[in-house]
Amino acid sequence: MADSDLVTLPDGRRMQFWRGGARSGPAVLFLPGTPDSRLVARSGADAADRAGVDLVAINRPGYGLSDPAESDHVSVADDVVAVADALGVERFAVLGMSLGGPYALACAVRHPERIRAVGVVAAPAIAPELDPPWHRDDLDPEQREFFSRIASSTVSAAVDRMRPDFEAYIAELAPDDTDDESLADRLARQLHPLDAELTAALPAADVAAATREALMQTDGYLRDAAVTFRVWDFRPESVRCPTWLWYGELDDNAPVRNGRWFEEHIAGARLVVRRQTSHLGTLIAYWDDILTTLRDADVPTR
Repeated sequence: MADSDLVTLPDGRRMQFWRGGARSGPAVLFLPGTPDSRLVARSGADAADRAGVDLVAINRPGYGLSDPAESDHVSVADDVVAVADALGVERFAVLGMSLGGPYALACAVRHPERIRAVGVVAAPAIAPELDPPWHRDDLDPEQREFFSRIASSTVSAAVDRMRPDFEAYIAELAPDDTDDESLADRLARQLHPLDAELTAALPAADVAAATREALMQTDGYLRDAAVTFRVWDFRPESVRCPTWLWYGELDDNAPVRNGRWFEEHIAGARLVVRRQTSHLGTLIAYWDDILTTLRDADVPTR
């Protein structure tokens, strides 16, 4: 059942979504990064109109008004399909940004009959299987040890370990500040200069609203990070639909070697490296290309 921007799932939980573009066009269900929210898809609304795509962005459990849950990649894949069912969407492409990328791949593995294509934007691969075994290249020894402990601990222990630092981050960012310009400016100061320039071109009210929604609960980010920086509960090698991997050559958050790992492990995956592009720019500056590519994806044959 869909009510306004909320879907009630079969188990009674709510999932929040945003919908834009052409309702009659091929659907692309979008899973944002973290901490972020469905509202980042507003930056792609015009591109969705131009492409004739029905763009649906979903808040995972613990973000915005989506109820928290003891979720993992596979359970969220089921939630995404339940949202599609509620909106009357049968087959669709799925697009995941950053930590949303693994969830997009999980959708293709879990529900191959529903997913016709996958797009992965600036996402981490399975960190313990990378060489070196962490998703970033700019970590100091203490940070490397931190991620190693996360990878080897239980999900609940990882959540507890990350909570103090994340709560301190929220307090410093102060998302409850009602001044949109000030909040957007504080966020921009934490970004790569190229990403800060891109977000500065967006309406401050949109940036602030997305930030507030992303951080109104802590459960979403903490669960995302705890299940992502370890061995996953599905295998990317099982993806059988057309798959695109978009990465930025200047991205410190998800260096290109993550994309190369996916390229090696997903049959037929196509890796595109954007020159002079950092993390957020890999999505925000390329909505048109991403959406038209996923719109025109062939029905899987392999």
